[in-house]
Amino acid sequence: MSINRVNKLREAMQQSNVEAMFVTSSINRRYLTGFTGSSGYVLITLHDAYLLTDFRYMTQAPQQAKGFTIVEHGPKVTEMVKELLISANIGKLGFEQDDVSFAGYTAYAEQLKPIQLVPVSGLVEKLRIFKDEEELKVMQRAADLADDTFKHILGFIKTGMTEREVDLEMEFYMRRHGATSSSFDTIVASGERSAMPHGVASERVIAGNELITFDFGALLDGYCSDLTRTIAIGDPDPKLKEIYDIVLEAQLHTLQNIKPGMTGREADALARDIITKYGYGDNFGHSTGHGLGMEVHEMPRLSKLSDDVLKPGMVVTVEPGIYLPGLGGVRIEDDIVITETGIVILTHSSKDFTVLPA
Repeated sequence: MSINRVNKLREAMQQSNVEAMFVTSSINRRYLTGFTGSSGYVLITLHDAYLLTDFRYMTQAPQQAKGFTIVEHGPKVTEMVKELLISANIGKLGFEQDDVSFAGYTAYAEQLKPIQLVPVSGLVEKLRIFKDEEELKVMQRAADLADDTFKHILGFIKTGMTEREVDLEMEFYMRRHGATSSSFDTIVASGERSAMPHGVASERVIAGNELITFDFGALLDGYCSDLTRTIAIGDPDPKLKEIYDIVLEAQLHTLQNIKPGMTGREADALARDIITKYGYGDNFGHSTGHGLGMEVHEMPRLSKLSDDVLKPGMVVTVEPGIYLPGLGGVRIEDDIVITETGIVILTHSSKDFTVLPA
């Protein structure tokens, strides 16, 4: 699997006229090598593939990074990189400009002389957009765990609890069932806080007659899920039920009509046009969705400014919302895979308007 990814990277390197690529991103390192250690660098040339790491991982790295030459580096990894490049008669080195700070670039440029550094953007990330069968199996498991967590929390949550207590229970549940962690800081936003699209769990006490939005996911075997559901406790303001129905209509319409070949802008419009039709366009201020994978936000974007083209193998979210400051908000989100003929939905939690007793 890893060598296939390396070969695809080499093709991208050749198209960018890059003889060698220095990968510093921890996510991209794991994607290319399978190595899960906390420290390491990848050096790819058109003929060789190296994983450079330190003494701590010299047993682990060969077990995980199949097909790579494992090299133990000293205090300065650049000394080994320079040695390898000079021996291969390579004078230019591509580096991940989106990952390396200016201070890091300055140090690399000085330490690698006379090798010239060439800034490169997105070579590995563009490979990561398309998920293979093994990746999709892991992402389905991560989605299943998110669904299970939501089912569990519906039987746990009660008025009088704080959002933070609910968040912790969700975190514990996901970890007990195989997750490394949550995909991101869990959003548990109740009452008027549900009008905050990124209302990370707080010490607010959950009361009756209000909505609660849960936006969360499991990081499982290196891949993220991302699920949002909004429920009611007691009998909330009828306006909140109205916007719930509108958001659900917009989300279902998008799922029914999104397809390969569509741009992110066109996919976004599927949801946005419905919400706008009901007069709530100004209350839907974020994009309809985003790519999902080893990071919770990847390419492509489903937004009104996105010309990204949806293609088979991409995994994206579909998550329209309406937010009424001072009253509450609704968001509903699923994870989907773009296929040759349409989509496959990974998340399956009920979207019926769920009302728990106050």
